Amino acid sequence: MACIIVEPIAGNMGTVPPREGFLEGLRAICTEEGIVLIFDEVMTGFRVAYGGAQELYGVTPDMTTLGKIIGGGLPVGAFGGKKEIMQYLSPSGGVYQAGTLSGNPLAMTAGIETLKLLQREGFYQELEEKSACLAAGIARAAKDAGYPIFPTRVGSMFCAFFTRGEVHDWTTAAACDTGAFACFLIDRLQIYVLFCQFINRFLDRSRPPV
Repeated sequence: MACIIVEPIAGNMGTVPPREGFLEGLRAICTEEGIVLIFDEVMTGFRVAYGGAQELYGVTPDMTTLGKIIGGGLPVGAFGGKKEIMQYLSPSGGVYQAGTLSGNPLAMTAGIETLKLLQREGFYQELEEKSACLAAGIARAAKDAGYPIFPTRVGSMFCAFFTRGEVHDWTTAAACDTGAFACFLIDRLQIYVLFCQFINRFLDRSRPPV
């Protein structure tokens, strides 16, 4: 096996945090077997911590992919990794990589300014507090209304699964009551609610206290 690529916090089926020891186990297996471990941090990068999920959980992959967060929301992506891997890329090595938007001045400027904002003292603490308050409020409202949900959250990523059980993987996520979610969605069309049970919700720091 050449590589294992994984979202350190699953985000393409709702917010599903890794089970205790899962990422550490992947790291140990990949190190032992000589497999390249790649973290897809397109969603988690700079969102759950300045250093992404790998900082949050203390697990360092061999390579990392990042999305438009590094361009302040503008179209751009990036990947990086250990020297022994990256040295294969041109001009050090023979693998050529380029793209139409690579190093676009507008995206890079927006990205630099965004990273400056993220480095402000207390930024992530405030984001954590607001996100925790909002997620707890949703869970409380669901309980008061008699809706069985399983809430999940890591930093400003959160989701409310319409299910009586716990959600730890795709099998348990897919068992959600999407019909109940559809009724909830129709009832809430007057406000902005993402249209799918399996889509992450994100909170930004500009939101006023809940």
